[in-house]
Amino acid sequence: MKLEPTLRALADPTRLRIMRLLADMELAVGELAQVLGQSQPRVSRHVKILCDAGLAERRREGSWAFLRIAIDAAAAPSIGGAVARLLAAGEAGDAGFAARCAEDRRHLAAIRAGREEQAAAWFARHAEEWDTLRSLHSPDGPVEAALDSALSGDLGTLLDIGTGTGRMIELFAQRASSLTGLDKSPEMLRLARARLQHFPAGKVDLLQGDFASLPAGDAAFDTVMLHQVLHYAQEPEAVLAEAARVTRGGGRIAVVDFAAHAHEELRTLHAHARLGFSDEQMLALLTGAGYAPAAPLAVPGVGPGQPLTVKIWTGVRTSVSGPQHQNRKAAA
Repeated sequence: MKLEPTLRALADPTRLRIMRLLADMELAVGELAQVLGQSQPRVSRHVKILCDAGLAERRREGSWAFLRIAIDAAAAPSIGGAVARLLAAGEAGDAGFAARCAEDRRHLAAIRAGREEQAAAWFARHAEEWDTLRSLHSPDGPVEAALDSALSGDLGTLLDIGTGTGRMIELFAQRASSLTGLDKSPEMLRLARARLQHFPAGKVDLLQGDFASLPAGDAAFDTVMLHQVLHYAQEPEAVLAEAARVTRGGGRIAVVDFAAHAHEELRTLHAHARLGFSDEQMLALLTGAGYAPAAPLAVPGVGPGQPLTVKIWTGVRTSVSGPQHQNRKAAA
């Protein structure tokens, strides 16, 4: 990163606003345009300048382009780190800029709510069809067999994030000392309770909650699983960081999801926020969260057209550092 192009890229109030927004979350170009109240072509020009200067990063996913900040205030002494700290200090010390940023974040809250409402509405409409819909994407039998092999041995205390109808809990119940299924959808949890009611009291705990803010204490589980749920996450790195928080040192994680694909229709038909993940993406996500990843397993799809390949990524929790969070295990 060079000083002169960096300063030129920042010499515009709209680009300063974009940088503060991206410091909060990754956004699509269209979402940025909505927050800023500007045309998408105009916002795209600003984005190009920021990306060319190395201040932001653009990632294409199907027909969408997502932007994220490329500088870190906590980084070792560097121009990027200094810029990040300057932007934060500017918002803290410039009342006019702070007011503008606060207004932008109010619009950002509407973006977040709209995303969540779209996903929640889909779950509400399709709760009873969930297992059937998943089977249309990929064969459950081979995926479950591969997952069983990848998670060999005793699972200890297991957390199934996005448990849906409770199928994973049912599958692994005999190999875990206790099981917790978490889902945001009350409809899903009702189905899971019906499915799992034959287990002894105390064996299975079902909780309503969000995968970005798990209602559990630090290092609470030996095994954490995300089965066909991470593609609903707008910020998968935050979801995996939260999963790592509740995984004990030496504990394991298993992420079952689609390999990167181009089935754009899954965004609108099934509320997918991500069109799968590449091995490179998942390696970076797991490593960044504090896991040591193992070699992934692939289960190719079968059938006509372009069947989706399911990948199984596993890892071992290698580091538990930083201040411990308060135990957030709440009453269901």
